[in-house]
Amino acid sequence: MKKDVVRAEVRNLVHGPSYMTFEEAVASFPMKHINTRPPNVSYTPWHLLEHMRLAQRDILDYIDDPDYRLPRWPDDYWPKPDETADAKAWKKTLAGFKRDRAALEKIVASSRTDLSARLPYAPQHTLIRELLIVAEHNTFHMGEFAILRQVMGTWPRNRCSAS
Repeated sequence: MKKDVVRAEVRNLVHGPSYMTFEEAVASFPMKHINTRPPNVSYTPWHLLEHMRLAQRDILDYIDDPDYRLPRWPDDYWPKPDETADAKAWKKTLAGFKRDRAALEKIVASSRTDLSARLPYAPQHTLIRELLIVAEHNTFHMGEFAILRQVMGTWPRNRCSAS
């Protein structure tokens, strides 16, 4: 029973923080601002979400791919500074993030998954460590994305600003 509680909690952390889901954070984001740089920020909202997608994908690959190749920092973790997105790229970023998050959740949810297992090709790390890293990384950047929206004035009018 205790393992099921831990498994459920880790799955919830991977899905996203309790105060705001990824879906809530990106809901109704105005397309005209996906490439806007907020004041004193060197990246756009799309850059940030694409970074989240790329980093999460890296963890999924690290967990799942015995032929894993370490990406180059920062080139493989962030879009190029001058790179822009259109609506299609924005949707692709969101869909890719949700797809890979679901794959991580499936790994956690499987009763055959030993969360304390060391990765066979990276025995210095455990599965639960990697899952908690991705949860922490996503939570940090979702909070950052929410603040960017506040600064940029891109929250819908009917949204309570104190949330």
